Amino acid sequence: MTPIPRALPAPTPETKHFWDGTRDSRLLLQRCADCDHAYFPPRPFCPACASRAVHVFAASGNATLYSYVINHRGMPGWPVPYAIAVVELAEGPRMMTNIVECPQTPEALVLDMPLEVVFEKQSDAITLPLFKPAEKQ
Repeated sequence: MTPIPRALPAPTPETKHFWDGTRDSRLLLQRCADCDHAYFPPRPFCPACASRAVHVFAASGNATLYSYVINHRGMPGWPVPYAIAVVELAEGPRMMTNIVECPQTPEALVLDMPLEVVFEKQSDAITLPLFKPAEKQ
């Protein structure tokens, strides 16, 4: 029996730059030119002040673990258990993602732990930004 593939997002005109960036192993965010607010997810206006004077910039890829839940129920394309996480990017925004290259246990997934982005190609159009524990410096 052929395994069911993982469900993937569908890029829109507002998110195209983000998915083009992940395909090139770059995490792209948006920042408001009027109030300097960096934000995610992508949208054509600033969620803080509603300005449309926004620009795209490359994020560092560094983050900390803000919150997570360990899912033990099977989903197509996901080995169980797996962490569904919210990470806080160094630039300020939070994003939902998964933690990889780490045991999926409460002992290993420590809140505020430093993380770094890794990119996992899913299709020609979609490469997912996932996070792993940051390399020790």
